[in-house]
Amino acid sequence: MDIPRPEHPRPDLRRGDDWWLNLNGTWQFEVDRGMSGEERGYTGGRQLAGEIIVPFCPESSLSGVGDRDFLNSVWYRRFIDVPRRWNGRRIHLHFGACDYVTTVWLNGDRVGEHEGGYTPFTLELTGLLKGDGRDELVVRATDDTRRGGIPRGKQSPRYESFGCHYTRTTGIWQTVWLEAVPRTYVERVHVWPDLERGVFTVRLHARGDGPFAGSVTAMAEGASAARAEFRRRGAGCVWVELALNDPRAWSPADPFLYEISVELEGEGGADRVRTYAGLRKFHVEGARFYLNNEPIFLRTVLDQGFYPDGIYTAPSLSAFGKDVDASLAFGFNGARLHQKVFEPAFLHTCDRKGYLVFGEFADWGYDFADPLFAQRIISQWTEALMRDLSHPCIMGWCPLNETRQAGDSAHGEWTTRRLYRLTKAVDPSRPVIDASGYFHFETDVWDCHNYEQDVERFAAAFGPLARGDYANAFTNAARQLPYDGTRPYFVSEYGGMAWADGETSEGQWGYGDRPGSREEFLARFRGLTQALLGNPGVAGFCYTQLTDVEQEVNGLMTYDRRVKFPPEDIAAIVSGKAAVER
Repeated sequence: MDIPRPEHPRPDLRRGDDWWLNLNGTWQFEVDRGMSGEERGYTGGRQLAGEIIVPFCPESSLSGVGDRDFLNSVWYRRFIDVPRRWNGRRIHLHFGACDYVTTVWLNGDRVGEHEGGYTPFTLELTGLLKGDGRDELVVRATDDTRRGGIPRGKQSPRYESFGCHYTRTTGIWQTVWLEAVPRTYVERVHVWPDLERGVFTVRLHARGDGPFAGSVTAMAEGASAARAEFRRRGAGCVWVELALNDPRAWSPADPFLYEISVELEGEGGADRVRTYAGLRKFHVEGARFYLNNEPIFLRTVLDQGFYPDGIYTAPSLSAFGKDVDASLAFGFNGARLHQKVFEPAFLHTCDRKGYLVFGEFADWGYDFADPLFAQRIISQWTEALMRDLSHPCIMGWCPLNETRQAGDSAHGEWTTRRLYRLTKAVDPSRPVIDASGYFHFETDVWDCHNYEQDVERFAAAFGPLARGDYANAFTNAARQLPYDGTRPYFVSEYGGMAWADGETSEGQWGYGDRPGSREEFLARFRGLTQALLGNPGVAGFCYTQLTDVEQEVNGLMTYDRRVKFPPEDIAAIVSGKAAVER
């Protein structure tokens, strides 16, 4: 059988093909509805009852399981054969994502545990491997989506999907792989661009013992563009600057990427890691967004990253490119990646295609009254930031969405403010939306959600902005930071009209009254969008949404990615000149 999703899962942090092994494919599998598998000896030496195709979740058809009931505990088992050429190196086991609490055993010994369904983690297997080609790997994932205080995004807390809650994802849903590294190795590489100076600032984290030295090189179309050397007495963090020859900016019109290579010599030999970077700057100044110091109006679309056959997991790498190409054909220049931490391979696609995105966390399921919620989201959001902060396509961050509870308690405000400050501390180079819609307490961008379907009433809601009457600008909640015109006003959700491309059925829904015809849909879409384009107080918009998701039929494409309207008709509306561009 061919390995599903065979590509390296981290195009932003990869070693040579000799040093990694994809573990996707057929694993033994069993649902443990009584959560008694550990007592029954599932941790080692026991055959599991069924099979599953990793990395697809058991709820999906691509997994071969297709069980959409609540799966509070699931078990995986397979044997691994570590190549002999890896002898003498550290052996790491990587999970792209596994929802929600993951525990791993090797040959019956507990290796480690990770909490969080959207972020990667790594466990070291060195010293625990027999090396006889029959090392037994067992994984358990526990995931109670009905439990409050656990981030679950749009996964349904009911048996059925309903409204804007969809089929759940349990267990492994991104690639699992083995990797061999020297005793002293590169753990992470982060790259910050400085457009004005034509410089990349590179921060690499090395782990291991003893001194090490090496170099960082930037390549442009096969030629060296900059090189810097480093030396350190012990493991830790190293900073270098790469001053680029003839700097070339990254932009949607020219998404040029520099290849970055890191070579480290230390205990156990050489480590060579490749990544990439784009030289670009995205910032806010007054009430405007700027890309590379030029004003830009955000024409974005909501993307929830669901697939009919893979649920959270795209069936193939090409699916990412098709979604981005479709959005660009509709006239959008970017997206809000909504209630999900998208795969690194998707972000790499956006980097290559010049597609701007807001990185967001899957915070729904929160309970601000739960004292552990702040601990969970701060930890998991930090992991997401540390994974993704070098992607040039990411124009900003948004850890929370529609936090209705945040305004009801001092604890909610405390959590919102600290997430904003944490994000700025980890990445001071990008603007941050503290919480999209409803409540703002400390934010670089002031946004709102408005699903009014009557064009005149919709336009009137934003009328005060055009007049500079900021005190009466549309808001989703009264108790919050007032809008005063000193930061961009971003209508980050609007539209959402239901249109089923075919026969309607019970349970389908969208926002407001369903248009009676295609012509009525396009007229409403045009009226709502032009109301925002024509308002000089609006800095950008995000239309809901790119694709249908199950019963939610308000996409510009169906769930299986058939376009509902000629892309050129949508693009003619979306691409209209905004008032701030005139």
